Amino acid sequence: MGVIESVNSTINGLVWGWPALILLGFVGVLMTCLTKFFQVGHFGHWMKNTIGAIFGDKHVVAHTGDQSISQFQSLCTALAATVGTGNIVGVAGAIAVGGSGAVFWMWLIAFFGMMTNYSENVLGIMYRRKNSQGEWCGGAMYYLRDGLGSKKGCKQIGSVLAVLFSCFCLLASFGIGNMSQVNSMVSNVKTAFGIPEIATGIFLVIAVGAVILGGLKRIASITEKIVPFMVILYLIGTVIIIALHAGTIPAVFSSIFRCAFSVKAAAGGGVGSGIALAMQMGFKRGVFSNEAGLGSSVMVHSNSNVAEPVRQGMWGIFEVFADTIIVCTLTALTILSSGAIDLASGTITSEAAEIGSNSLMSYAFGQTFGPVGKAFVAIAILLFAYSTVLGWSHYGSKACEYIFGTGSIVVYRVIFVVIVLAGSVLEAQLAWDISDTFNGLMMIPNLIGVLVLSPVVMKVTQNYIDRHFHGKNIKPMLSAFPDVQKEQEAVLKQQGQ
Repeated sequence: MGVIESVNSTINGLVWGWPALILLGFVGVLMTCLTKFFQVGHFGHWMKNTIGAIFGDKHVVAHTGDQSISQFQSLCTALAATVGTGNIVGVAGAIAVGGSGAVFWMWLIAFFGMMTNYSENVLGIMYRRKNSQGEWCGGAMYYLRDGLGSKKGCKQIGSVLAVLFSCFCLLASFGIGNMSQVNSMVSNVKTAFGIPEIATGIFLVIAVGAVILGGLKRIASITEKIVPFMVILYLIGTVIIIALHAGTIPAVFSSIFRCAFSVKAAAGGGVGSGIALAMQMGFKRGVFSNEAGLGSSVMVHSNSNVAEPVRQGMWGIFEVFADTIIVCTLTALTILSSGAIDLASGTITSEAAEIGSNSLMSYAFGQTFGPVGKAFVAIAILLFAYSTVLGWSHYGSKACEYIFGTGSIVVYRVIFVVIVLAGSVLEAQLAWDISDTFNGLMMIPNLIGVLVLSPVVMKVTQNYIDRHFHGKNIKPMLSAFPDVQKEQEAVLKQQGQ
């Protein structure tokens, strides 16, 4: 364990150093500028065509007869993977280490991350292909190979980066998508109900295996039922606590903005290290939560029955908005208004520090609802983390398919289920640290791909705007491949879009 911790710490310091964080922020800012602040300028449009379309467009929610899934199912599966322990434990950890100011930096990276996620989805649809089973295959590995690889002199580097991304995604599925989630589940269940970790671990092996061994259709069917229920239930609980502490909200926001730019020295650091730590924790935990920049959720968005790349891109915007701007914000406000944080300094109180950052939400709910509140958080984490495990099992299977072929998926799923048991007994901090490392390793090749292919995203977006807002009668840009373009044009006409 000591060797693993040492090696992981070294790699983590490199992939989550300032160069990588600057690259992450730069890509988000660039895509925001190239699309002319699409997430702001067309706010009403993408809201209408995402959450609004659920109630008025049958193509968004209707189950498909082929191997694709509906747009709503793709969103729920993506949200299942992103709305996880990062929204509860991750946010709490960011505040505990980086102070209340970390919340501001989490918001900032999410604002620009909306367009990073949008760009990933647009590229995912543009470069996706169908496999031998008729299932769409898309993701960073495909737009690295076929998009970046199509540039002059870049064929080999595109193929290498595609394989590297797939390898890192495969490993990340065991980290962020499995061990860290399972570890949070078993520890919170033990705290709330006294059930031993190994017993919960065995139960999860059965519960996870029963779903993921049935493939994407079964995963999507479960997540579209779990995700809306768990998010609404969690939002109700947090809103009640925030409403009961409404008097502290002005002080909470003041603490967030003041401490985000505090130049006071962090523990063991020089003047200015406070703002650096808040920024780093906000960025890291923000990305851990919404995964914008990792290139992960695009793998399930690419399985959608959508024909228009920009429409699926808008689901990517909504995904980050719902995950970080709504869910993570409510988590942060709940913790900050509960008394767990000294709002004057923005740091965790000594009483709250004794219970650990992983239990800050339990502390906040316990302060208001007593033991019932702690049980509520344990159940919320159980649902959030369970759904994340289901979503990430699909990501890992697509990475495995890219490297080893379609026949390897069953073997991967069996190994994934076994890893669930390992996650239930692994040391908590190590599980989170390994997840951070794998996230960072995925992020770098993906961001290179998005950066190089940013002109493609800009052209596809402008094509959509010209057709839908300016009424221009021009050919839609639906795929980088002529045969798929022709097929999707027929789908677009059939859907009346």
